[in-house]
Amino acid sequence: MTKARENSDYTGLQAEIAAGDTAARAGRRNLIINGAMQVAQRGTTANLVNGGSAYKTVDRFRIEEAGEYTGAFTITQDTDSPLGFGSSLKWDCTTADTALAAGDALMMTYKTEAQDLQLLNYGTSGALQTTLSFWIKSNKTGTYVVWIYQQDGARQVQVSYTVDVADTWEHKTCVIPAHTTVAINNDTGAGLYIRWIFGAGTNYTSGTANTTWAADVTANRHVGQTVNLADSTANYLNITGVQLELGSVATDFEHRSYGEILADCQRYYYHSSALNAGQNGQSMSGGYSTYFGASWTFPTTMRTTPTILQNISISTNSTGTQTGAATPYMYKFNHGAMSGTYSYWTGSFIVEAEL
Repeated sequence: MTKARENSDYTGLQAEIAAGDTAARAGRRNLIINGAMQVAQRGTTANLVNGGSAYKTVDRFRIEEAGEYTGAFTITQDTDSPLGFGSSLKWDCTTADTALAAGDALMMTYKTEAQDLQLLNYGTSGALQTTLSFWIKSNKTGTYVVWIYQQDGARQVQVSYTVDVADTWEHKTCVIPAHTTVAINNDTGAGLYIRWIFGAGTNYTSGTANTTWAADVTANRHVGQTVNLADSTANYLNITGVQLELGSVATDFEHRSYGEILADCQRYYYHSSALNAGQNGQSMSGGYSTYFGASWTFPTTMRTTPTILQNISISTNSTGTQTGAATPYMYKFNHGAMSGTYSYWTGSFIVEAEL
């Protein structure tokens, strides 16, 4: 095949993708990890209150509030789901905030890793559209905003959708325009923030909606959001089947095995199984009377050197200072001298490398 023919074929493929040709997108399509809300390493239930923004329950989806929000939600991995799915992420209002202050906001954010988005060709004339699709169910009908933020270059765009029928699973599709002016760095940092808005004060809604890529202006972020999910304790919202793919047409959700999704999630968060390794353990080094240490290799390489959220514990008959350390590949544990005939470690360790 000649080089000219190769270039021609590539150009033709780009055109097919841009037009939403589903055949051109066979294979791995979904750029979202855990879009079916299958994996919840942190647990299946958590609360959201003021100052409580964090990754909670379902992996890769960050639950957030901003400002002086005075309400509360219970966040769960729920079994209520549309046909073809087994789980959803549920927001259930337990304390109402009927009038959001100007700086208040309720949000759910997914952050994509930058190097996974190079196929979008952002910052070039060949930049591609993407389509965000998902299933949603709520008692609160009205207009909702999804805010998309590109960290490299601090650019934003927004799309909107409506929940039309209360208490009914609905499939929503939002086309995200191509971004030709600013590239996404090819690194392990954040590429795009995809943020579902469930309530927003006037600090975020008093400007002009950016339906094409523009500089990040706070007042423009959530213009058009009419729903305040916190205005009654009767309110709830479930979401699942989140998919981001090339083109302007949403295809059927790309289902993958639980094992595949778990491995992808463990790049960002890993909670080991319970350990009770005894005195010999793994990778033991040093003399029993002077040093006690071991290391565990992660099941997958983490995005970056993780933060240790929880160290394993040491039994009786040991002295000295416990020290945990981590690389993107392993967790290492050191401890001081033994005071008796043996010691062992127990419990589990938790490490996080989220965006």
